[in-house]
Amino acid sequence: MTASFDDFMKLDIRVGKITRAEPFPEARKPAYKLWVDFGGDLGEKRSSAQITAHYTPEELVGRQVMAVVNFPPRQIGPVKSEVLVLGVPDAAGEVVLISPGQEVPTGGRLF
Repeated sequence: MTASFDDFMKLDIRVGKITRAEPFPEARKPAYKLWVDFGGDLGEKRSSAQITAHYTPEELVGRQVMAVVNFPPRQIGPVKSEVLVLGVPDAAGEVVLISPGQEVPTGGRLF
């Protein structure tokens, strides 16, 4: 299937900074609860991410990540996930987060 540029523009992908990360023991697969600040009108949003193989909660705080911010919220156990934090699989299939190559203003949109 081929996507058009208009299809791409429907996705609102922004850079945010993780302000808080906690273990998510209720999740079916190992995961963390994340709070991500996108600044401006978006503010802080919650998410859940299966990123425990490469990251600890302590090293996630302050890290910039890319996330889709215009999907509808999704209930994941007791957590309402408001954004989808983006990552790619490593050779073993574990998630590696996508982030800018250098510090950029919070809330910047991917284009």
